[in-house]
Amino acid sequence: MRLLVTGGAGFIGSHYVRTLLSGGYPGGEDARVTVLDKLTYAGNRANLPAAHPRLDFVRGDVCDLPLLLDLLPGHDAVVHFAAESHVDRSITAAADFVRTNVGGTQTLLEACLRTGTGRVVHVSTDEVYGSIEQGSWTEEWPLEPNTPYAASKAASDLVARAYGKTHGLDVSITRCSNNYGPHQHPEKLIPLFVTNLLEGRQVPLYGDGRNIREWLHVDDHCRAIHLVLTGGRAGEVYNIGGGNERTNLAITHALLGLLGADPAMIRHVPDRKGHDLRYSIDETKIREELGYVPHTPFEQGLADTVAWYRDNPGWWKAVRTSKETPCAS
Repeated sequence: MRLLVTGGAGFIGSHYVRTLLSGGYPGGEDARVTVLDKLTYAGNRANLPAAHPRLDFVRGDVCDLPLLLDLLPGHDAVVHFAAESHVDRSITAAADFVRTNVGGTQTLLEACLRTGTGRVVHVSTDEVYGSIEQGSWTEEWPLEPNTPYAASKAASDLVARAYGKTHGLDVSITRCSNNYGPHQHPEKLIPLFVTNLLEGRQVPLYGDGRNIREWLHVDDHCRAIHLVLTGGRAGEVYNIGGGNERTNLAITHALLGLLGADPAMIRHVPDRKGHDLRYSIDETKIREELGYVPHTPFEQGLADTVAWYRDNPGWWKAVRTSKETPCAS
């Protein structure tokens, strides 16, 4: 099997590639991987092995059709991670999100169609569903995005669906809850708060911190993606969750406890525009169809994540943005 992984130098994509190359997915032990990544601020070549006999790295833009037409022949499938993903940035720079997330997805699918690359997994987010006060979203829930980021991902989902319906492209879509784990860019909530606390800085918590998110370790997310790649049905959407609903305030206090920090380190900041109150997804479908079960208990995964950032200051100091950004959630 030969895979093209777009955005493979980012947080989730690089975890998937590293695990695949280490033989961590059944049936993928001999897979050859091509990573395509533009290496924007969120992509980091250091997230991947410097050299590996089954890894090829190409620096390039997923919106570059000639590049994709040249690159894709010989690949059996594509796992499409490449996306702008930081909600805060989408509020002030929405055009970048539309270009990459919508235009990039359409360009990739068009290249797959022209080159006969039949299998695609399009990695999306639960944020396309909007906000839910009670219960959990199934895959049939209407798309009601409330931020430019979520809208761009919802649009990319619809483009993927359309290429499947119109052209018969073998496309599956995954929608995951909030991820956490090592190598996540320190603009996101957990690594931002951990790295701030490690430097003795306050953590900027939006509003009253009552917003609720469902958290999943990146390793469980990537295992689910590979299950969809190898066993998912064409044209289907698969929700991926962890069942760990926490308020942002509860996450903050958990991090304070793990790092021995005082609650006075919390700095409440004005809430961001379009801040969804609660996310919660029903993952019955992927459990029943593909046998997916998350393996990482949240408390252990969070403690391990904090330990990774404590032990790897060279990594996060090199990638941390110079301008402090309020948390994404």
